[in-house]
Amino acid sequence: MKAIRRFSVRTVLPEPLTALGELASNLRWSWHPPTRDLFQRIDPAKWEQVRHDPVRLLSALSPQELADLAANHEFTAAVGAAKADLDAYLTQPQWYQAWADGQDADHDGRRAPASIAYFSPEFGITEVLPQYSGGLGILAGDHLKTASDLGVPIVGVGLFYKTGYFKQSLNRDGWQQETYPVLDPDGLPLSLLREEDGSPSVVTLALPGGRTLHAHVWRAQVGRVPLLLLDSDVPDNDEAARNITNRLYGGGGEQRLQQEMLLGIGGVRALRLWSRLTGAPAPDVYHTNEGHAGFLGVERIHELTQTEGLSFDEALEAVRAATVFTTHTPVPAGIDRFGADLITLHFGGDNAVAGVPVEQLLELGAETYPGGQPGIFNMAVMGLRLGQRANGVSQLHGVVSREMFDGLWPGFDDAEVPITSITNGVHAPTWVDRRVYELAAKHLGTTDIEREDAWDRIPDVPRQAIWETKREMRAQLVDEARRRTKASWKKRGASPAELGWTDDILDPAVLTIGFARRVPTYKRLTLMLRDPERLKRLLLDPERPIQLVIAGKSHPADETGKQLIQQMVRFADDPEVRHRIVFLPNYDIAMAQHLYPGCDVWLNNPLRPFEACGTSGMKAALNGGLNLSILDGWWDEWYDGENGWAIPTADGVEDEQRRDDIEAAALYDLIETQVAPRFYDRDADGLPQNWLSMMVHTLQTLSPKVLASRMVRDYVIKLYAPAARAGWAMNGPGYPGAKELAAYKEKVEAAWPQVRVDHVESAGVGDSPQIGETLHVRAYVSLGSLSPDEVDVQVVHGTANESDELTDVEAESLHHVESYEGGRHQYAGDFALSRTGSFGYTVRILPKHPGLASESELGLVANA
Repeated sequence: MKAIRRFSVRTVLPEPLTALGELASNLRWSWHPPTRDLFQRIDPAKWEQVRHDPVRLLSALSPQELADLAANHEFTAAVGAAKADLDAYLTQPQWYQAWADGQDADHDGRRAPASIAYFSPEFGITEVLPQYSGGLGILAGDHLKTASDLGVPIVGVGLFYKTGYFKQSLNRDGWQQETYPVLDPDGLPLSLLREEDGSPSVVTLALPGGRTLHAHVWRAQVGRVPLLLLDSDVPDNDEAARNITNRLYGGGGEQRLQQEMLLGIGGVRALRLWSRLTGAPAPDVYHTNEGHAGFLGVERIHELTQTEGLSFDEALEAVRAATVFTTHTPVPAGIDRFGADLITLHFGGDNAVAGVPVEQLLELGAETYPGGQPGIFNMAVMGLRLGQRANGVSQLHGVVSREMFDGLWPGFDDAEVPITSITNGVHAPTWVDRRVYELAAKHLGTTDIEREDAWDRIPDVPRQAIWETKREMRAQLVDEARRRTKASWKKRGASPAELGWTDDILDPAVLTIGFARRVPTYKRLTLMLRDPERLKRLLLDPERPIQLVIAGKSHPADETGKQLIQQMVRFADDPEVRHRIVFLPNYDIAMAQHLYPGCDVWLNNPLRPFEACGTSGMKAALNGGLNLSILDGWWDEWYDGENGWAIPTADGVEDEQRRDDIEAAALYDLIETQVAPRFYDRDADGLPQNWLSMMVHTLQTLSPKVLASRMVRDYVIKLYAPAARAGWAMNGPGYPGAKELAAYKEKVEAAWPQVRVDHVESAGVGDSPQIGETLHVRAYVSLGSLSPDEVDVQVVHGTANESDELTDVEAESLHHVESYEGGRHQYAGDFALSRTGSFGYTVRILPKHPGLASESELGLVANA
């Protein structure tokens, strides 16, 4: 018999235990072992049954059990101490407060952003709150947790998906199966935003056909950081509207568009609601991850046109200045694109947004560049046009992104496209195994190596202790893999009598290689299967065997990805090798926290350069794992020859099959000739000294780079603070800065057809110039109706190739000498020849205004 309705009844805690409610509802417990220990202490068996979920644990306790706990003075004292620790964590000044105090104040006394809104379609905080599908969500979760640790005043904005992403299992044939368990927010560490009268607060949006979308707002507390999640499963909605937030990345074009409208437009309205209810300051900066939340800019333009009387163009400048856009994909197929007709249906006619004409909205997302498709609205393109500052998520991804979007800035070399890079990082307290912290505490006297700057002391840790810790973590993974494999086979239809073999799979003493990620084709899950017989030989080597632990989900609509999983599962099912290779279904945070510490080597073999960053290898490295990877994403910039191995790539080979064969062979060679021999090369004490040297080197030199604390500090200093100051320069009574910049852009764009370099003269060097000589450059230019202080006339010089293309360029501004009739002017300047070899230079004219974040921002340049 099935219930027609299901809901959670929350426990009423006795007064001595009331602090347990706050400890359970603040997700800091997910990365704070002492708090988890406190909950485990209540009832270790139940703690395992509820899968380490404090809210479920408290709900599972009987009134008598709660009364007994309340009468236990030793336990209530521990609860009080834990609450005091949480309160101190939430209130004590951290890195951000110290950094902000050191910044110069603007004319209004502002030194740093008082609030930063962080929008993402998914957040991976803990397995208890399954609102993530993969890397983007995990990164967003790590960003919030780290912001909390550093005291950065971020507020997260996302959606609450009633069925999350999906739970993965396998059928007897190894084909991925998806199920969608319904989540009850009342049974999760969430609280509903309510009005003073206790009624749920509501955010509304207009939909086509006179419909209205209503959404409630749930708050998850991530340490210091509030995370607002909009939920369309509201009784006032019709069935279609209720299902808008049913699944993460579910549904077709219209549902996806409406999800993104709710995330962007509804997200801004949720922030306004949050400020009204709590007094929280309005954000100074808005950060959108990928284009999914791009409509937040549309809502902010609407606000400014209606409340401040700004024009669309003026409001656009105020919005752009304070917006940061991060692109997370180097794959065009990963970008959401909608038909212009669908945008018109939702933003035109009766649904027109006041102050945002649909024609101008369509221009924001139009693919108006070579190779672009007419009639398409591109969310990433809108993100770049609405964000004055943009970044990729690794150095290589920045290069790829600048090339991918260079059509938006015609006339500029890719290196000048205004997309910078901030390489992702990972939240160590979430991903580093407790045993590693215990090892540090015992031998380094601290568990906070970063705060104590103890990286240089890592070689002082005894190698025997390091190796024993790694062996324990490997054994822990083996136990978990056996448990999960047995459970998976039961779901596949096997009887207990058939599963005795699962008790002996994997070996805690064998070199363990991990591979776990989403399964789009470019990540090449099955590259290792190119030569199955050779892989079998590596697995079954009598002297130096390897074992593989593999996991990954394919998007439910990706049949190709599911086929790749099935190929891997069928190989792993082979009785000849199934004790050496496992595929573990339902890859999630809980599984990952066993995988990363337990693997000796982390394998990553994407098709270069399609891995934007890829943070799983970072998590393995923090646990002493070595990376074996294609030089892509973060590994391309931080591989140093001693912290792992780089798989050679077959760049330039166009035949995909041949390329995969070449790279798979290179992978097998590395494992056979370098990785396995080094792991099994032991000294008289049974220690692999060369391997341990690589581990220590990795922990000492790579760990500081891959931390999310480094990443978040980079965002604060390089993007958030400049964006806040740019936003402050635009606002104020009447928004004079935004009006002035909009007027300047209108003037420049109208005048630019008349801007040109008429003539260039040079002197000062002979026929055989030598380094150190000075070149005198004089340029005559036409500026039309523009004045000299509205442009920058530059000499650009660098290495010239046979076709006169310049590379490694440097630009120096020329000074204005005199003006002539008809808008003509003379500029001049000198510069020393500072490099040998083939040299070239040119002159160009650029717009110049203090409100521009980069020279190329307007996409306007007049080259000689």
